[in-house]
Amino acid sequence: MEEKKINDKVLRIIIGDITERDTDAIVNAANNYLKHGGGVAGAIVKKGGHIIQEESDRIGFVPTGEAAVTKAGALKAQYVIHAVGPIWGEGDEDKKLKNAVLNSLKKAEEYGLKSISFPAISSGIYGCPKDFVAEILIKTAVDYMKKEASCLETLEFCLYDEDTYRYFKREFDKI
Repeated sequence: MEEKKINDKVLRIIIGDITERDTDAIVNAANNYLKHGGGVAGAIVKKGGHIIQEESDRIGFVPTGEAAVTKAGALKAQYVIHAVGPIWGEGDEDKKLKNAVLNSLKKAEEYGLKSISFPAISSGIYGCPKDFVAEILIKTAVDYMKKEASCLETLEFCLYDEDTYRYFKREFDKI
């Protein structure tokens, strides 16, 4: 785990299971239809319960780069913010990924949350290169923490494996 202070707020990177994080919200790397079958999304519903999928079904379609919120069921977090990142090769991936992060942060603000945990959005089955994802996510988080008046006190990236962590650590060390 690594931490840095930015404007009296904590930016953290860790290796772990995002479904075990006790932040106010965890971010789910979601698809447009919020069907949580596999990957991070599947694990979140498996541990959090069917209420997450039921609320997601009521929300319906979420455009790429946008985010939606559900309760977190049995998870330690209170909320799941479902961020729809881009699929590698569809075009404008950098802009869409940045927007997915910013819109997740805006949702956290709307709910008055103090802490949020992100996965490496779009780096799994969506095929975005891990170095690309790490660069955009870290830069977007740092820019947000520097510029925005925010109720968020802690923003973390919870990374599933050592390989992904190394890419995030490389970007984190540039701050």
